[in-house]
Amino acid sequence: MAQRTQVLFVDDIDGSKAAGTVRFGIGGTEYEIDLSQAHKDQLAAAVGPYVAAARKAAARRPARGARPARHDQSEVRAWAREQGLKVSDRGRIPADVLAQYESAH
Repeated sequence: MAQRTQVLFVDDIDGSKAAGTVRFGIGGTEYEIDLSQAHKDQLAAAVGPYVAAARKAAARRPARGARPARHDQSEVRAWAREQGLKVSDRGRIPADVLAQYESAH
């Protein structure tokens, strides 16, 4: 038994057959939309003057492993000291101390 899978692009504006997906960004948010060739041309004409006057931005990628702090570090240190745990005044708080703090809160 054979199977055939077909992916059909449908224009998100009017439901007609789409030529493909267009990706764009504005205001720091990325978007995708499936458009027919006519709607692709309309979009290109609408944003064309802005693209022509703009400069390309460098790609921004978050630092590897970077995460925002989930807890106020000074509160964690104060709590740890109250529990009799050793923590330094500066630098990274040990993972086991953070885990204990999270389980307590």
